[in-house]
Amino acid sequence: VATPGTLVRRAASSSKRRSPRISCRSSAPIVYGPGRPSAMRVVTARQIVLPGVEDTQALGRALGALLRAGDLVGLTGGLGAGKTTLTQGLGDGLGVRGPVTSPTFVIARVHPSLVGGPVLVHVDAYRLGGALELDALDLDASVEDGVTVVEWGQGLAEDLSENRLEVVLDVDPATEVRTVTVTGLGGRWTSDDAAAALAALGGEPC
Repeated sequence: VATPGTLVRRAASSSKRRSPRISCRSSAPIVYGPGRPSAMRVVTARQIVLPGVEDTQALGRALGALLRAGDLVGLTGGLGAGKTTLTQGLGDGLGVRGPVTSPTFVIARVHPSLVGGPVLVHVDAYRLGGALELDALDLDASVEDGVTVVEWGQGLAEDLSENRLEVVLDVDPATEVRTVTVTGLGGRWTSDDAAAALAALGGEPC
């Protein structure tokens, strides 16, 4: 992982984008990783409508206030869906050093805390060719010490932690209204307090 303020050059092996999974209504088992079924149950899923950019940042701030060292957040969505905008708000909620920007030409950027909290490790798996390239970053060595946010990491980043939030963003190009699905997975999110905290984000259960 990069040291604070250090940028890590992108891998150039692949520029293929992965299609987002926009769904929160299926109760069927979900498979994570190469052919490995997940034993984790979906604890809480909320679907939230965000009319504007400010609402997306506000949701990020609310999420940031819930997170602690060791948490993993996976962001899935198409181009312009608001992944980096959400991460900017999340950084504000965590109280880390900014600015939090889209890591277009980097793989990972580390944002130290300004308030004595966990660092924010912002990862963009946009051009990674597979899980092996993600493993080469040694992110699992730092996950326990910080909050790790992975954009475009679906199918790659699940093995970093048994506990994570999956955030799926979908945007209506005509109105720029975003629909965000937040799903808590793993023991971290099984408590009544954690489920209530996610429910307090608003929206509707799904």
